[in-house]
Formats: sequence, C-alpha cells, structure tokens
Amino acid sequence: MSDAEPNARRNVPQLALHVPEPPFRPGDSPDFSGVRVPAAGSAPRPDSTTPAQDTHPLTDSLIRVLDDEGRAVGPWDPRLSPDTLRKMLADMVTVRVFDDRMYRAQRQGKTSFYMKCTGEEAIAVAAATALHRDDMCFPTYRQQGLLVARGYPLTDMMCQIYSNAGDKLHGRQLPIMYSDKAHGFFSISGNLGTQYPQAVGWAMASAIKGDSRLAMGWIGEGATAEGDFHSALTFAAVYNAPVILAVVNNQWAISSFSGIAGGERATFAARAVGYGIAGLRVDGNDALAVHAAVSWAAERARANAGPTLIEYFTYRAEGHSTSDDPTGYRPAGEAQKWPLGDPIERLKAHLVSLGQWDEERHAALVADADKRVRAAQKEAEAKGILPQQGFDRIGSMFEDVYADTPWHLAEQREAALGEARTYLGRDAN
Repeated sequence: MSDAEPNARRNVPQLALHVPEPPFRPGDSPDFSGVRVPAAGSAPRPDSTTPAQDTHPLTDSLIRVLDDEGRAVGPWDPRLSPDTLRKMLADMVTVRVFDDRMYRAQRQGKTSFYMKCTGEEAIAVAAATALHRDDMCFPTYRQQGLLVARGYPLTDMMCQIYSNAGDKLHGRQLPIMYSDKAHGFFSISGNLGTQYPQAVGWAMASAIKGDSRLAMGWIGEGATAEGDFHSALTFAAVYNAPVILAVVNNQWAISSFSGIAGGERATFAARAVGYGIAGLRVDGNDALAVHAAVSWAAERARANAGPTLIEYFTYRAEGHSTSDDPTGYRPAGEAQKWPLGDPIERLKAHLVSLGQWDEERHAALVADADKRVRAAQKEAEAKGILPQQGFDRIGSMFEDVYADTPWHLAEQREAALGEARTYLGRDAN
C-alpha cells in the first residue's frame, strides 16, 4: 500500500454493523399496523405435487382460512366436519386449562419449571389432527397439544412435570420434556434445533425401509439461526426426505425478538427458496389454516414429492417460561394487540357461524376441561410432587443404559444405596 492510499480513503464512510432492535420496548404503545395481514382466502392453493418453485410466492404471503366473521373462505378451507372442529376446540381448551393449572403448580412450589403455549394451541392440535396417528412428531416445548390431541393421559403428563413415582421417564428429563413412542412423540430436547436433523433422519429411515410414515419437526424462529437447522434442510432437500419442518415464529426468543434470527430481512418460510424445497407461510392462530397446510405437506411427502418448510406466524402471549419475566423486554398489553387474535376464540366463532356451537356449550366445555384437569392433578399429586422426591429408587439412575450392568457400575450402585440407607436409616432401592 502506498503512502497516498490511506489519505485517499479519508472521505469514505466508516463501516458499520446493524444490530436489530424490537420496535417496542417496555413503556411503549405497541402498534402492529405495519404487519401485513392478507385477506383470508386470498392465497392460492397449488396442487400438493407441484414443483417446489411454484410454492415460493407463498413463503412471502400468509395462508389464512378464517375471516373476521369466523367464516371459512378460499381454496385452503379443509372442509372439516363439525365433529372434527369440536374435537379440535376441546383439545385446544384442554391445553390452555392444563397450562394454567401447571403454571400455578410451579408458582406454588410443586415443580421447578413450566412452559405455556398460550396463543399457540392451534399449531400443535390442528397439526396432530391432520397427521396420521403413527406419524412421528419431533416437538419443541410448546407442542403439548400433540399429546392431548392424541389422547395421552393428562395424569401421565403431570407425573412427568412432578418427576414423581408415576413419571415414566424416572425424573431424567426436565419438567415438560415428555416422551412417548406409542403416541408418536419423540423426546423433547433442551438443545435448540436438534429436533430438525432427527426428524429428517427418521423420515429418511422410513423411506429406506419402504414405510409410509412421515416425520414432522418443530423449532422456534430463533433456532433457525442454529447450524442444525441448515444441516437438516440440506439433507431433506438432497434426499427428498418425507418430512414436514415447522418454524413457529412467535416473535420472541427468551428475550430477543425475531430480527436477531434474521426476521427483518425475509420471512422464515423464505428459507425454503434457497434449498429448493416447498415452503408455506401460515397464520398460526387459524386452526383451519394450520390443518390445511399440514394436510397439504403430508400429501406431498406421501407422494414422494419432497419436504415442506412451514412458517407459523403467531405470537408468544406469555413469558418464555416460568423463569422469564417478559415485562423486562416488551410492553404490557402487546399480546392483546396482536392482529391475528386468539386461536381458541377464532375456532369457536367459526363453529358458531356454522350453527354448531354457542356460548352455553362453550361454557360447559371449559367447565368440563377444568374438571378433568383438576382430577388429573389430584391423581398425579397423590404420587408426589417434585420437592418430595429424594432417595426413593436412587438405584434406578444406573438402569436403562446397558442390557447387562457392568461390574463397576454395579459396585457404584451398591455404594450409593449404602449411603442412602445410612442417610435415611432405612432400606433404599
């Protein structure tokens, strides 16, 4: 470099970085008028086996079925029976009541941790309704609706949250990280993004075996910035895996908004374009739109037409978890101003518009859900709550790893049991 070159650059602007900031902070008045919400029914519905590039305009739009009057309109209307709609509504109400009870249980010191999915119930319940019962789900921690929709016992879910004697996972998972193979619910992972490669791998294995079962995976929008997201999409695209990959864009990670993961630049559904796979962007608070999108993607996968990336556009109405205080980073009342409304109220309005529902039946539904959840909680708590757990079955920590326990672990087990007997002054197992 010559001596003259630095002088020649003195008038060149300095380089700078852009650090995304949320549009509203505590104390601000949230205004979502800038959020583009297309009219319900305006998005075209291509054939499920169409070339992937034909879906790419849908990654920048928003598939919506329910209009402001609760009517189902447009080509994506799945035309579900009233019985199916009522079942979905009942499951969504059950999830919300369950969330509220378990949230209070955590605040009462009965468990250490809980995560609610308030405002996101349709994303799991409607998806479960659209999938086959034996399709495998790879959820994150806000898809408890998958288990509820598939009839998993509420008491078993609560026993896992309490890590008590009825916990089928023997207290080895963080509360709310359920697992049940029979109900097609793969173990939840606290490491964000890991469910995607596992979902793709499971789907590839299903294809290799000549099976007909699909896999569907969920992550939050923040986890799209993880390497696992991109590895999974590469494998899904290259091998045409029969998998549905959902991004739940609820606007917030634990304290950072979606712009940190790239949400200011493009939609999360648009990432399908770069990988050459089908992509859809869906109103996540519209149960019918969620069902329609998953049904479409499932048809596509079963026809060996390839994977689909679906972005569910929604809003996290509550804190990230019971360990989070959202008032520290977002304004009060923001959730109530979200333009896509409440998924339960919207599905309820749809059933009312069909003449298949009314306020009296809805009140009875909520009361019944509350009664069932309370009964399940009473049954679960009879088996113990988390603070009561101690040295019971301490030896189980050495089980379920080896078919035959190695001698050195057997020695460690006996030593641990001996310490427990001394501490308790009684037999331990």
